[in-house]
Amino acid sequence: MSGSGAQRAVRVRVPATSANLGPGFDTLGIALAYGDELTATTRDAPGARVDVRGIGAGEVPTDETNLVVRSAAHVFERLGRTMPGLDVVAENRIPHGRGMGSSGSAIVAGVMIAAGLLQSDPADPIELGEDELLAFATDLEGHPDNVAPALFGGLTIAWTTDSGPRFKRLMVHRGVSPLVLVPSFTMSTELARSLQPKHVPHEDAVFNVSRSALLIAALTQSPELLLEATEDRLHQNYRGEAMPATRDLIGELRSAGFPAVVSGAGPSVLVLANGPAERLAASDLVEERHGDWRRLLLAVDTKGATVEEIPA
Repeated sequence: MSGSGAQRAVRVRVPATSANLGPGFDTLGIALAYGDELTATTRDAPGARVDVRGIGAGEVPTDETNLVVRSAAHVFERLGRTMPGLDVVAENRIPHGRGMGSSGSAIVAGVMIAAGLLQSDPADPIELGEDELLAFATDLEGHPDNVAPALFGGLTIAWTTDSGPRFKRLMVHRGVSPLVLVPSFTMSTELARSLQPKHVPHEDAVFNVSRSALLIAALTQSPELLLEATEDRLHQNYRGEAMPATRDLIGELRSAGFPAVVSGAGPSVLVLANGPAERLAASDLVEERHGDWRRLLLAVDTKGATVEEIPA
């Protein structure tokens, strides 16, 4: 059945994310109050047109090959529906290729556009649940660690089972104050992953298990433990050779007592500071010594992706 009929429109907001958070490789992610806003309007003509504004303008596809549109189409196809033609306006703020979850957020945006249009279908509405949203987004992203916080906000633990991806959302302690440091250069997630060894020493695996468990406690209850809790031996050292400026900045910040990690696959750096004062001190250090890195003092996003029907 098609969602055709009178013209309809939805507005979607999706936050940036940071995954891994040091030791929580492919498992932990946090949503950041900094994101993209998209408006999708149905039209009679098939296909899609995307008006990209801000980040990615003039670079990303503006037709049905755009990742947002492909993600929406995936949902319609999986549900046996025909996707209507779409006009999409994307106001993008999330940097691309910087480890802030831009591709995951684009996928989530498409999934949420589809969810909003399906729910507002006057002929045969469908309401998608959290597990379905996560499954559709993970189909396209490949793993749920970035799409889970983008969808649901806060701190998420994501894992996969034989029946599909799962997540648990946790509230972050109000003292945790994220600082994202964004360089001018990019990093390929595929390249970063290719640097990972297939096997790691037993002691490194045990080290990361302990730090991951500690990190949950630090982020939710005891932010004073964040420096120790963000230690990692599983992925950051191996990837460091591909982004030495990121590696060196993290080392400099950690030596000064700041809980700095690679944001996602990099090359941005995430500082999970214990309070605004510590975050400001870290920001001042970077401004003084590394003025070419953009400093984003952000809150944790607690809502996740949202969709609302608006007048067409």
